[in-house]
Amino acid sequence: MQQVNSSHAKAPRRLDTLIIGAGFGGMYALHRTRNMGLDTHLIEAGDDVGGTWYWNRYPGARCDVMCIDYSYSFSDDIQQEWAWSEQFAAQPEILAYARFVADKLDLKRDISFNTRATSVRYDDERTLWRVQTDCGDVFEAKYCLMATGPLSVPKQLDLPGTSTFKGAIYLSGKWPHHDVDLKGKRVAVIGTGSSGIQIVPVVAEQAEHLYVYQRTPSFTLPMRNRKLEEDYVAHIKAHYPGLRKAARHSMTGGIRPITHRPLFSVTPAEREKLMEEAWQRGGSHFLGLFSDLLTNSEANEVVAEFVRGKIAEVVNDPDTARRLTPRGYPIFARRPCLDTGYYETYNRENVTLKDCLEHPIIEITENGIRTADGVVEVDVIIAAIGYDALTGAMLSIDIEGKEGRSLKDKWADGGRSHVGLMIEGFPNLFLISGPNGPSALANFILLAEQNVDWICDCIRHLDANGLRSIEADAGAENWWMNKVTTLGSMTLYPTANTWYTGANVPGKPRTFPVYVGGLGRYREICDDAAAQGYSGFTLK
Repeated sequence: MQQVNSSHAKAPRRLDTLIIGAGFGGMYALHRTRNMGLDTHLIEAGDDVGGTWYWNRYPGARCDVMCIDYSYSFSDDIQQEWAWSEQFAAQPEILAYARFVADKLDLKRDISFNTRATSVRYDDERTLWRVQTDCGDVFEAKYCLMATGPLSVPKQLDLPGTSTFKGAIYLSGKWPHHDVDLKGKRVAVIGTGSSGIQIVPVVAEQAEHLYVYQRTPSFTLPMRNRKLEEDYVAHIKAHYPGLRKAARHSMTGGIRPITHRPLFSVTPAEREKLMEEAWQRGGSHFLGLFSDLLTNSEANEVVAEFVRGKIAEVVNDPDTARRLTPRGYPIFARRPCLDTGYYETYNRENVTLKDCLEHPIIEITENGIRTADGVVEVDVIIAAIGYDALTGAMLSIDIEGKEGRSLKDKWADGGRSHVGLMIEGFPNLFLISGPNGPSALANFILLAEQNVDWICDCIRHLDANGLRSIEADAGAENWWMNKVTTLGSMTLYPTANTWYTGANVPGKPRTFPVYVGGLGRYREICDDAAAQGYSGFTLK
């Protein structure tokens, strides 16, 4: 049988560059490498471009970064031609934008859709990567670019009895591509992170009754989304060069208001006034209000208590308000959420909050959900339970570097890389928005652009100098990981149980694989390494 199968195996397709993933990072990588004259191709598990915005089609899905930031900056033609309709764009508009870019750049002719990489292995003798797919295709490429995304592997609902449920179960991160009619249905939403907070207000308007199963209450701020007026859009387009330059060198890769003012530098009355004004203007203003909220626990608690007070003001039932009020972790140490009417939703008669800290879910039954206080019968379960973030997508593929070294072994204690771009022992394997860069704390699109530009400049340097490979030095990787850990430990981020730290996935190593020094400083570090002949990397 092996002889028969091998005789029908597809011949490998030889490339200069193979890209895995057609999100915004992969799309830009395809555009850049193709324009360099490289023989390049991209494979994508879905049947269209868009990455997370292709898969996440749940009710209420919306970006929590302003769209004037969360968009490509490399092409002024694209910036001028595309016009956003809202300050915070909804999923259908973001997916339409991705499709618009793909069509304008004619990207799809070099993409294999419905194709998932199953193994990525380095051939030491031939100095190339051999990539096998679930379609039976085999690619061989000198360079492999992993644009797999930091939030692309949703957790599965693994509660006892899940398989016995007779109704419909939907994952927020793998939402069906057909309309889901929830009108008149009894619906349960499990999870109240970013996705759950967006889902709840929308589903509450459709369902006969909505039950929200909450384990850890989240801090969420009002988004105050608005339509963009034509004159404002024209104003932004006229000033994009300066705005983009400022964003690239900012902490977050965006142009939302941010300050260097510590909380205790202003009087209690003044900071109360500042918080109230920012709350009314919207969450993006509130996030940048004080400079020390993630380094000073006392300052953090002042802001947390202000938000707790807002919950008590909005939610009519005191017991429900109490259960919705987060305690025991710093505000913003979990990803800050921006919502539209989330707390107000609990004033509806058809919405019930189920506190899973007090009454944990025991099992899924044929007709509903059993907790310690009984069974609730439902027709639909929506699982908004998060992702195996930052490292999950890479580890879902069988990746082997030099001498058969397994990435799973390399990352057994957490994701490791040098400046989030390359891994020691894995030559010519580049990461886009990978772990140990600014990742979750930055605007992903501008970060992806920076990563891709650095990678393409690196490839051009290798080819121009007749070099076969580049990989991270072991010493440099250790230095960078120590820097990431040291800087992270100076903040409150590692103190919370979040997907940032891997605490949401049982058995996952507890780390904080995110560089907190900001996108602007990160750019400088990467540029300095390149200017010094790619110091921190081994070139052969």
